[in-house]
Amino acid sequence: MFNNLPPATKALAIANVVIFLGQLALPPAVFDAFELWPLGSGFMPWQLLTYGFMHGGWMHLFFNMLALVMFGAPLEYTWRTRRFTFFYLACVIGAGLCQLAVGAWMTHEGVRGYPTVGASGGVLGLILAYGMLFPNQKLMIFPIPFFIPARVGVFLIGALSLFSGMTGFMPGVAHFAHLGGMLTGWLILRYWRGQPPFGRGGRKPPQLRRVM
Repeated sequence: MFNNLPPATKALAIANVVIFLGQLALPPAVFDAFELWPLGSGFMPWQLLTYGFMHGGWMHLFFNMLALVMFGAPLEYTWRTRRFTFFYLACVIGAGLCQLAVGAWMTHEGVRGYPTVGASGGVLGLILAYGMLFPNQKLMIFPIPFFIPARVGVFLIGALSLFSGMTGFMPGVAHFAHLGGMLTGWLILRYWRGQPPFGRGGRKPPQLRRVM
């Protein structure tokens, strides 16, 4: 199965695994400069990209890579490699920008800032795109014990992230970064389709192609 993945999806998965193994093998201080730190607390511009290739544990890595493969492969086959890679990395950056904004607000409120790692912002952007391109495709999302349409799954994931971020449910997770990745993906798709708020200036992405 892994050998049949399209090139960018495979390369992203390999990069995440290799970097995580490096996190395990090397002292944590080696990677401090590549985590996403709040503004004024060690932030550097490259962190908006590098944080998305680091993870906090095996389960964190596993679920992100599982979603990357499940949703990234059909999107890459649809869009081709260049467009897919741009979309994914833009969602990682958009999620990072959202997390920086939340971190700045927390610092203003007297809450201590903390670094962020994980590919979830890019992955959530892919999940949103999958739900928009294949809204009726059936998915099973834990803990729901039956299949639901992709568009419903996307709505539930977004609603849970918003609820968790507003209430503090599931602490230690950058819920607003997840929402930032989804928002970035939604805006890119609206632009490509020439839909508001971008008028008719965008280009519609290519249709799904069957591959053997």
